[in-house]
Amino acid sequence: MRILVNERGAERLLSRHLWVFARDVVSGPEAPGLFPVYWGRRLLALALYNPQSALRVRAFRFRPAEDPEKALLENLQRAVSRRLGALGREPEGGFRLAHAEGDFLPGLVVDYYAGHAVVQATAYAWEALLPQVAEILKPYVKSVLARNDAKAREMEGLPLYVRPLWGEVPERVTVKEGRVRYLVDLKGGQKTGAFLDQRENRTLMESLRGERALDVFSYAGGFALHLALGFKEVVAVDSSGEALAWAQENARMNGLAIQTVEANAFDYLRALEKAGERFDLVVLDPPAFAKGKKDLERAYRAYKEVNLRAIRLLKEGGVLATASCSHYLTEPLFYGMLAEAAKDTHRVLRVLERRGQPFDHPVLLNHPETHYLKFALLEVL
Repeated sequence: MRILVNERGAERLLSRHLWVFARDVVSGPEAPGLFPVYWGRRLLALALYNPQSALRVRAFRFRPAEDPEKALLENLQRAVSRRLGALGREPEGGFRLAHAEGDFLPGLVVDYYAGHAVVQATAYAWEALLPQVAEILKPYVKSVLARNDAKAREMEGLPLYVRPLWGEVPERVTVKEGRVRYLVDLKGGQKTGAFLDQRENRTLMESLRGERALDVFSYAGGFALHLALGFKEVVAVDSSGEALAWAQENARMNGLAIQTVEANAFDYLRALEKAGERFDLVVLDPPAFAKGKKDLERAYRAYKEVNLRAIRLLKEGGVLATASCSHYLTEPLFYGMLAEAAKDTHRVLRVLERRGQPFDHPVLLNHPETHYLKFALLEVL
C-alpha cells in the first residue's frame, strides 16, 4: 500500500517540508498507518498517514526503509540520545526528549520531568506504537505517562485520556531549574505539565538585579521565581487563581517572596499605568494570540498593545523581556511589532539579546512551523 500525491504535494516533500494536506493527496490506504509516499513512480518519503485528517501526510524519513515502523522508532531513540548529556548534568531538571517534527517524530512530544516521562501523541499512527515508545524510554526514567488529552487528537479521530504506560506515576514532581525548584502536576498541568521551552530564558533572569519586577501571564510563577533571587519586589500576574496558588507554593518551597495578582493582563497593565507605577523589569510571556493564520491581524494588535503598555511602565534603563510563542507571528513581524510599540511610546528600545527555543526544541529551516518561540531582552531608553 502506498500514498500518491499530486505535483504540489511532491513539491512540498521535495523541499523537505514534512506536511502534505488532504487537497494534495491523490490516493491512499483506507486505514491510518505508516506508508511510503510516491509522486508517480518516484518515492518521496515515508510518512504517518490518516485518511480522516486534513493534515493527511506527515513525513518522517526521506529515503526508503525495509521496516518503516523500525525507522520511525529509531528517530525517537536518536532524539533521546541527543538529550542524554543534559539529563546526565541535571537529572532533576526538565527537558524535551522528543520535539515532534523538529526530531522527525511528527505528532509526538515526550517531556522529561526529574526522572519521569510524559508522552503526548497527536497523530493517529502513534497510538498503536505507544508500548514501543515506553520501552525506548524505560532505561532513562522511572515512569512513563500518556497525557493524551490534547484537543488536537479529536481532529485525528482519537479518544482523549490520561493513563500510565509504565511504572508508578506520581501526582506531581519537583523540577530543578537553575537556582530554583518548581512543582509540576504531571496528570493535570498545562500541556504535558509545564512549559519547558522558556527554561533557558527563565534562568537568564537570575543574572538581573533591581528593585521592582513584573511577571505578566505568569502561570505558576516561572519567571517570577528566578527574578525573586535578584529583585526586592516581584509581582506575578495571571488570570488563573489556581496557577497563582502554585506560584505561591513554589515561592515558599524556595524560601522566596512574590506577590500574586489574579487579573486580566490587559486591564491590569492599564490600571498600573493610570496609577503611575514604574518597574525596573517587565516580563511578557503571553499565550499564542495567533492560533491560526486568520488570527494574525488581531493577534498582532494584541501583542502590540501589551508590549506598548509594558514599555510605558518601565523606568529609563529598565528591561523588557518579551516573548511570542505563535509561529504565525514570524521573527520579522515580532521585531517589527516591537519597533512600532517603541515608536508609539516615543521611547527607544535597545536590543540586549535575541533569543528563542532551547536546544531540546529543535528548529527545521525547511519546516518553518517548528520555529515558534521568539524572546527579546530589550533596554528601554
